[in-house]
Amino acid sequence: MKGRREDNTARRRALRQEMVARRAALSDAEHAALSARIVVHALAALPLPVVAAFCWPIRHEPDVRSLLARWATTGVRAALPVVITEDAPLRFREWTPDGQLAADRYGIPTPTAGAWLTPDLILLPLNGFDDAGYRLGYGGGYFDRTLAALVPRPLAVGVGFEINRIASIQPAPHDQRLDWIVTENGAFRPAA
Repeated sequence: MKGRREDNTARRRALRQEMVARRAALSDAEHAALSARIVVHALAALPLPVVAAFCWPIRHEPDVRSLLARWATTGVRAALPVVITEDAPLRFREWTPDGQLAADRYGIPTPTAGAWLTPDLILLPLNGFDDAGYRLGYGGGYFDRTLAALVPRPLAVGVGFEINRIASIQPAPHDQRLDWIVTENGAFRPAA
């Protein structure tokens, strides 16, 4: 059993590197155009949340900040994840476009002040994803722990590029399934 777990960890590490490299190969213009299409599909398909959490785009992830700006015009509050301790669920701090950000221990911009909020919808970046609704993140398990801990569970929406769609991520028992996936080709709910 231990050998199988180590094989899967190595496979996921290699797959993660390949998926990040695929995104990095996009030109800035391609990245911006694909991100804009994701925002259009998300606006058309997703229910309007009260509090929407999202991730600051790093490593050429889709940039959905314009989606949060559009939602803000209707009163939706935005939040960014904050790592409090390594093995705990994330917390979410309110984000506004004029708010102060500082790099966290992983170099990700994080609000330095603002109210702690509980999202009813989380936009999750996808290093890789499959049609069953499972995502490949960066391997820290933060979002899986968070989705498992939040009651009620927020709507989990993966946002990614079609170049990162794979047949199966071969989910582990702890992997949390997404409720929606939005790419430049549209929005879909994974089959149950």
